[in-house]
Amino acid sequence: MKFFNHYIVFIFFLLISCGNLSEEINDPIESQNSTSLFGNKKFEFPRLSENAREYITHWGAYEDFESEAKSLNGSTVEGLRDKTERLISRIDSLTKMVPDTLKTQPIISRVMVAKTRASLLRQEVHEAKIDSTRLEEQVHEMNMATKNLIIQINEKFLKDDIDFQRKDDEKKELEKQKRFLDSVYQSELSDQKSN
Repeated sequence: MKFFNHYIVFIFFLLISCGNLSEEINDPIESQNSTSLFGNKKFEFPRLSENAREYITHWGAYEDFESEAKSLNGSTVEGLRDKTERLISRIDSLTKMVPDTLKTQPIISRVMVAKTRASLLRQEVHEAKIDSTRLEEQVHEMNMATKNLIIQINEKFLKDDIDFQRKDDEKKELEKQKRFLDSVYQSELSDQKSN
């Protein structure tokens, strides 16, 4: 019986030491994730066109969102946790304050995609066990959502410029036709007077 008690005590200590060993094995992975940098610091975000940039300066929520989204690249897990919380706050403000000029379906859709991507990134960064591949993918998807929003804003202002130019050209053409018709009419009047 005494041998049996020693055997149980031995197994108990063995189980405790195995549990401690598994905790020690997990610690290096956790410390690796806390020092690893995620995102591509060289990711190329498009620039806003000059017309878009002038208009965007009146939409303060956008500038905050853009700088927060770009700052994700090159962050640690802890940095991503903080930045995604701020990013989600910026996107919430962004969705509530879309100016009338930018309230087009394509822009609203891109804002919603960015909001979804930010939420998925926040969810990934708060996982108990961080999968660095999935986290890297989520940061990349957030970069792409931001890039697509910038592209869509630029396209909106480009389209507006084209529409404005077309209307201006039509107006000039109508004025030219009116002057021509006026000159024809004046010519006919002078021909009638001379006859």
